[in-house]
Amino acid sequence: MAIQPFQINIPDEVLDDMRQRIANTRWPDEIPNTDWDYGSNMAYVRELADYWLNEFDWRKQEAMLNGFSQFRADVEGMGIHYIHERGKGPNPIPLVITHGWPSTFFEMYKIIPLLSDPASHGGNAEDAFDVIAPSMPSYGFSDRTTERGWSVSRVGDMWVSLMDVLGYDKFGAHGGDWGAGVTARLGYAHPDRMIGVHVTAVSATPHLDDDSPPLTDAEKEFHRARAQWREDEGAYGHIQGTKPQTLSYGLMDSPCRTGGMDSREVPRMVGLQRRCGERLYEGRAADEHHHLLGDADDKFVGANILRVAAAPLNMKKGEKITPPSAVARFPKDIGYPPREWAERVFNLQQWTEMPDGGHFAAMEKPEALVEDLRSFFRPLR
Repeated sequence: MAIQPFQINIPDEVLDDMRQRIANTRWPDEIPNTDWDYGSNMAYVRELADYWLNEFDWRKQEAMLNGFSQFRADVEGMGIHYIHERGKGPNPIPLVITHGWPSTFFEMYKIIPLLSDPASHGGNAEDAFDVIAPSMPSYGFSDRTTERGWSVSRVGDMWVSLMDVLGYDKFGAHGGDWGAGVTARLGYAHPDRMIGVHVTAVSATPHLDDDSPPLTDAEKEFHRARAQWREDEGAYGHIQGTKPQTLSYGLMDSPCRTGGMDSREVPRMVGLQRRCGERLYEGRAADEHHHLLGDADDKFVGANILRVAAAPLNMKKGEKITPPSAVARFPKDIGYPPREWAERVFNLQQWTEMPDGGHFAAMEKPEALVEDLRSFFRPLR
C-alpha cells in the first residue's frame, strides 16, 4: 500500500472563482428582529461573506497546513489523507484523532503540536504522542465514497487498516462529534488494538431492558434535553440522513471540483458556509459577547457534502466498550450526558467536568483537552 507525501496547492483560478461567487451572492429576505430563530442570521452571514471576500487569506492558511507532515495512503482501495506528526519524546505512543462534522482534519490543527511536541509547549516530553489525524472518506483531501453503506463504524474499521499501513500494532484514539463515534467503534470492535479511548461525546447507546439499572434522574433529564434539541435544532440531520441527494443540489456549487486532487474541497460560496457555519455557531460555548468571527480558526469554515452516515453504535445485552476509556465533558456541548450514562457504555477510567467549552473542543479549548488526554494516557504508557 503506497504512501505518498502530500501538500495542498489550490490553483489561483479556484480562489478567484470563490471570490466571484461570494460577490455575486443573491441574498434572501429576512423577517425583521428574528435573530437566529429561523436559522442563520442575515447580518451575521453578510459579515462572514464580507470577511471571505475582502479579508480571508487562503494562502496563509494553506502555508500553515503545509507546515504539518501530510500524506495520502491507499487504505482498502481508497486514498486517505492524513497528518502524521512523530512525537518528540523518549517513548511516544500512537494516537489517532478523528474530526467530526461539519469539519475536516483542520479541526485538530491546534492540538497536534501540543500532543506531538509537549516539551515545546510547556509540557513534559514523556507525554509525547505520534499523532495521526486522518480525513474521513469524503472529507478534506481523502477520496469520496462511491457506494452505499458508509458509516462511522466502517470508518473506525478503516482506521485499523490505516494504522496497519503505518506499522502500529496498538494505539490510542480520540474524537468528538462523529469522531467520537469512530473512536467508540474502535474500542468496541477492536479492543485488542486499543491502548485506550478518549472522547468528548458519548455516542454509543447501552442496551436497556428490565434487568438494567433504572435510569437516574440525571439520565432522564439528558434524554429529555436531547429530544428537545432534536426537535429545535435537528432538521439538518433528518434531511441529511434521509434525502442527502436533494440537499446536494443546493450545496454542490460550493466545494470546487475541478478534477485535480489538489484542487478539491475549498469552500466557495455562501450556501455551504451557512450550512456548516450554523452548526459551528450553534455548537460553540458562546456567551452573549462571543462572536464566531472572533477566532481565526473559525474564519476557515470548510467541510464536504455529507456522504458518511452517523449510524449509532448500539450495545447488545452484556456488552461494553472494554478498553480503558475517558470522557471529557464540556458544559456547552450539544448533548450533555451524565457520568452514569457513560459508565453503561465504557470501561470508564477518567471522567472530567470541564469548567467551560463547547462542542468543538479541539478548536475552542485545545490546552484543556490536551492536558486531559495526557493525564488519561500517562498511566497506560
